[in-house]
Amino acid sequence: MHQYVNAEQKKDLSRHLSVKCNRNSGSKVTDRLQPVEPLKTEGPSIAEIDSKRKRESGVTEASPMRLRMEAFIKEQQDEIVRDLERIDGGAKFRRDTWSRPAGGDGISCVLQDGNVFEKAGVNVSVVYGTLPRAAIQKMRVNHKALDDPSIESLEFFAAGLSLVLHPHNPMAPTVHLNYRYFETMDKTGEGKAWWFGGGTDLTPSYLFDEDAVHFHKTIKEACDKHGRDYYPRFKTWCDKYFYIPHRGESRGIGGIFFDDLDEETSDQESLFSFVQSCCKSFLPSYLPIIERRKNMSFGKNEKAWQQLRRGRYVEFNLVHDRGTSFGLNTPGARVESILMSLPLTARWQYMHEPEIATMEERTLNTLKTPKEWA
Repeated sequence: MHQYVNAEQKKDLSRHLSVKCNRNSGSKVTDRLQPVEPLKTEGPSIAEIDSKRKRESGVTEASPMRLRMEAFIKEQQDEIVRDLERIDGGAKFRRDTWSRPAGGDGISCVLQDGNVFEKAGVNVSVVYGTLPRAAIQKMRVNHKALDDPSIESLEFFAAGLSLVLHPHNPMAPTVHLNYRYFETMDKTGEGKAWWFGGGTDLTPSYLFDEDAVHFHKTIKEACDKHGRDYYPRFKTWCDKYFYIPHRGESRGIGGIFFDDLDEETSDQESLFSFVQSCCKSFLPSYLPIIERRKNMSFGKNEKAWQQLRRGRYVEFNLVHDRGTSFGLNTPGARVESILMSLPLTARWQYMHEPEIATMEERTLNTLKTPKEWA
């Protein structure tokens, strides 16, 4: 078995268990963990134990949370891919599977040049590894369960579902989603610390209020089932995270974003239920929007504006997104997976300003000042 060390604080590791789920052979989590010399072990690894457990007993409500999260995100990936292929009505997702010698696997599903989607990625990543003492010490800032100073190393598990959809039609918005789970364990597989992270956000080139309201209301309804303070708290977090400082504007109209949700927020079952509700709300939040906008008429001016807005999307991902930056600076990283979230086409035009009293100007003004939609 290989040992893996975290090159940066866990916040960065957990935050972008993303599609960057493209990340290694399909997932960025693994791109961010660097293999060191193999360790000699006398018994089966936790990954091997879990694999045997799944073969013999399947995954039930009595299974460890890591196996339940893995099963859930793989089920969601299949459902989302089926519905997106139906919406596109032409292209099919290319499905790449991968596995890691140290434990873990993943599935990267990517569609390009479809009828509706210029580029779409829906990826799952599951990773096992070992955290050294230095990485554990950094994590203690956010997780009291790791306070024991005698711990020299811990096994870890990370799993996430991520997607990014870039439609052809400028009237149809780009959307991003990522839900993830991180867990540390001792050599026997007994859990030491755990947390959930994730969120979803909408990035329109042309703002339609009814789309923004629908997207946010659907997410809010999912959040409200678990905590009345969740939506306002995580919407504010999302608005702050996806802000582009050098442009003075947001990447899109937001949604929700959260990280490090552990026992200090709620119990594990309750948070898993919350993440499930949020993830399952994605299709109801986005499909009605793409159905309304995918066949709207547009011209070259609208397409040019979309390309400019996609340039902003690229700027955020390459300049400010922590996961992308970390992955691209990691030796041996799978660049194609890391950059899967980027659109096929984008545009930069010198000193461009939208005309006054146009849909373009209204959209840009809204991106400069976060708005309450639900």
